[in-house]
Amino acid sequence: MNSFEQYTDFELVQKILAGETELFEIIIRRNNAALYKIGRSYNYNHEDTQDLMQDTYIDAFTHLSKFENRATFKTWIIKIMLNNCFRKQHKWNYQNITAKEITDKSQPMFSNPQHTDTNSSVLNRELKLVIENALQNVPTDYRLVFTLREVNGLSVAETSNVLNISESNVKVRLNRAKTMLRKEVEKAYSAEEIFEFNLIYCDTMVEKVMQKLKELPK
Repeated sequence: MNSFEQYTDFELVQKILAGETELFEIIIRRNNAALYKIGRSYNYNHEDTQDLMQDTYIDAFTHLSKFENRATFKTWIIKIMLNNCFRKQHKWNYQNITAKEITDKSQPMFSNPQHTDTNSSVLNRELKLVIENALQNVPTDYRLVFTLREVNGLSVAETSNVLNISESNVKVRLNRAKTMLRKEVEKAYSAEEIFEFNLIYCDTMVEKVMQKLKELPK
């Protein structure tokens, strides 16, 4: 599939809609890490997050014709993932939850150049757990903004778009989230090291989703 990496997301969407459904694998691989981080930031465990990701990919595929390229495809599919997360929480809590949607040119917290070289960055698993646990203790509204902006790299405008909140509100929530987490996370960790979605899981997700797509009614 590497020979097709030259295509943009929009070009891939057009090809998939034209019948080249096997190219949806690229869509899955490009978005696995981002969707996984969203699910985990919403306090779902590894297994539930993977289920939500699979549902999100199926939803995206069946509604692919509705993608109008007004926002990035990443933003569009994150909205679907968030709606699925909210819907699942609704079932668990038996209460009405209004589905919000998350989308400055400020520098992301994890973009420090000295931490971007994966060859020189050594992850201590125990400290990784400390960081992930710290994120779970941050209120959901702030945790989601933090994850979208600092971990997934969305801009303020994109985060505002996805969460359906104002850009100023995004900035306020992000600053508050940073205050809660700064001591634990800004010193030595790159975005890739938080809620990491390993290659072995990526391959499994691709296989599961592509099999589900084959089972969809024509």
